[in-house]
Amino acid sequence: MTDAQGKRRGIGWLVCGRRSKWVVVGLWLVLLILTAPFAQKLADAQDNDAASWLPGSAESTQVLHISEDFRPEQIPAVVVYAREDGLTRDDRAQIEQDVEQLKGLRDHGIRGAETRGPVYDRPADPRAAQVIVPITMDAQGWERIAPAVDSIRDTVGEGGDGLAVHITGPGGTSADFSEAFEGIDSTLLFAAMAVVIVMLLLTYRSPTLLLVPLVSVVVALFTAQAVIYFMAEHAGLTVNGQSAGILTVLVFGAGTDYALLLVARYREELRRHEDRHEAMALALHRAGPAVLASGATVVLSMLVLLAAEMNSTRGLGPVAAIGVAVALIAMITLFPALLVIFGRWIFWPATPHLGSSDPTSRGLWARMGNRISRRPRMVWAVTAAVLALLSLGLVQLRAEGIGNADSFTGEPDSIVGQKVSARYFPAGSGDPLVIVSDRAQAVEVGRAVAATPGVVPESLGLPPGTKPAFEGRVLFEATMTAPADSEAAKETVERVRDAVHDIPGADAKVGGGTAALLDMDEATTHDNILIIPLVLVVVLLILCALLRAVVAPLILIGTVVLSFASALGISALAFRYVFDYAGEATDFPLFVFVFLVALGIDYNIFLTTRIREEAGHQGTRKGVVTGLAATGAVITSAGLVLAGTFAALATLPMVAFAEIGFAVALGVLLDTLVVRSVLVTSLFLDVGPKVWWPHRLAHEDGPPATPPPDAGPGGDGASPGSGGPAEPGPDDGTDDPRPAPQPVGPPRV
Repeated sequence: MTDAQGKRRGIGWLVCGRRSKWVVVGLWLVLLILTAPFAQKLADAQDNDAASWLPGSAESTQVLHISEDFRPEQIPAVVVYAREDGLTRDDRAQIEQDVEQLKGLRDHGIRGAETRGPVYDRPADPRAAQVIVPITMDAQGWERIAPAVDSIRDTVGEGGDGLAVHITGPGGTSADFSEAFEGIDSTLLFAAMAVVIVMLLLTYRSPTLLLVPLVSVVVALFTAQAVIYFMAEHAGLTVNGQSAGILTVLVFGAGTDYALLLVARYREELRRHEDRHEAMALALHRAGPAVLASGATVVLSMLVLLAAEMNSTRGLGPVAAIGVAVALIAMITLFPALLVIFGRWIFWPATPHLGSSDPTSRGLWARMGNRISRRPRMVWAVTAAVLALLSLGLVQLRAEGIGNADSFTGEPDSIVGQKVSARYFPAGSGDPLVIVSDRAQAVEVGRAVAATPGVVPESLGLPPGTKPAFEGRVLFEATMTAPADSEAAKETVERVRDAVHDIPGADAKVGGGTAALLDMDEATTHDNILIIPLVLVVVLLILCALLRAVVAPLILIGTVVLSFASALGISALAFRYVFDYAGEATDFPLFVFVFLVALGIDYNIFLTTRIREEAGHQGTRKGVVTGLAATGAVITSAGLVLAGTFAALATLPMVAFAEIGFAVALGVLLDTLVVRSVLVTSLFLDVGPKVWWPHRLAHEDGPPATPPPDAGPGGDGASPGSGGPAEPGPDDGTDDPRPAPQPVGPPRV
């Protein structure tokens, strides 16, 4: 880390020099003071209306925009009254009184004057009644939908004495979704923070050390939130509740992973160097390329999401990329500067001193590497076969969308009301089809819609408050017989679209809630087919550039895909037979893939860069064992932290988040404990130096890593470090700045 004149050079000294470390911390402190107020405003910048989630070019999105010319965008809340043995005269009088009061509501966007109903299930002896209350959905619609429904509930009450009263329909369901998202940032923040604290305590058993990465990650999160807020306000970036929640998990998970890797390398260097500034500079120089490659992999993989058709998925890409990029910058600047300022005592009670022994030299991972090296081909063949067998659980995957009734981990009032309403009324009432067409062909379009199977013919008509015509166009609604979020309803939408599209000159389009679900499913299918291969290409190119090889990256990509398939297979089985979930969201495989590949490849990067470093000194096969021994503990800790932070998504009362959290956490654990430590290690040992082809390392002939016969039952005889420091091999063009081994001090690992 010094030039020919003995001057200290490199990014490490720039970050953690004796004076520069204070400058780095000061700059971050100023940045935090400036950005923290704006980070708190990110929730206000979220856009959770329908258009922010739907594919921009979809027919339902076009209808949504066209309908704004006829009336303000509305979402109907459906009040359902029901008494199993029939509504009494007092019940009907109470319903009529409620309707009069609802017509007078104006707060929170409620359009009380346009209240429709009551509509009874049968005229002679009704058992149930419906009242539809429109709510305006403008820029503040999502934020006030819950207060609007609360106002309606205060008006109609909660029933009693045998009379059930529920608020359902799109308005009631949206209010329950809004309440589920309420406080998502703080909920995930505290859950992720708790996981990180516990895992850092278990990893380092130091109550003081955990404060440094925790502070660094929180600073990174606030800074990222502020940047995203400015981009949402001034650059048109779409942020919704989903992307804001995932941002917290990603920053905590990725940031802590980078911190763990740097701390592990810093501790190694503290055992070799008395000057902590020099130790950190060397740790950054040696671990920096792996950390940067890891961060670049995640950032570029997230930016691939910009190619998605779904607006919600496209918006998630930049949000996640910004979060990881800021976390990466914080962890290679602020975090090492803080560590150097605090000094060695921050590791108390396990303080690393100059010349102290390295606990990894004869630890679990060294023994595992030696044992795998005896029969690597059998190990990877058996491991791959088991993972392939587990991936057969994919036949149980039903990523076809989740209906409203199955979207919550509990059963809120809107879902209960939906079930009650379906017993007495057409299941699609309250969430109708919305059709727009040319005025001249409106009658023909209406007839085609009414004649379509699955549509209630007598329901066709103009909704209240709608202009009869606008610029030669008309808008009308139709109720479906099937529940609006069911597959049967989606099939009805397809039939209606086929019918009206065939009418010459009508330029008819079909939208509404069910049509939006159908368009989202089609867009997500397109995104899965497009984005998954693109992410694989991005990751492969980064690995090739980092390792300067082709064979090793191809092996790593293959293991990651196998790990993903296994995690998805196990998750599908768990969802069916353990959690009893009805299905998975259509974007579930895509999100799990992107997170697992982009984040899971981190551990392979950490391992293989260390193996490559060691291969230049002691040959590939021995370097594999040394690399596993040196990185095994820290990578396992990092995997546990990342799995725990994603598992925090299960704290939200929504099935889609719980499923993503479970699958990603499982996949990370599988990748950390099995794929990286067993499968990748055994494959590299079996392939040997050719794993680096076409680099010159592919032609070296290093000594095998097989333990000698007298190694004993533990297989430690040839464990790294047991025979003293290894001598450097011939110059292979790699950049290894480490000093020559000294006669005093522990062996190099």
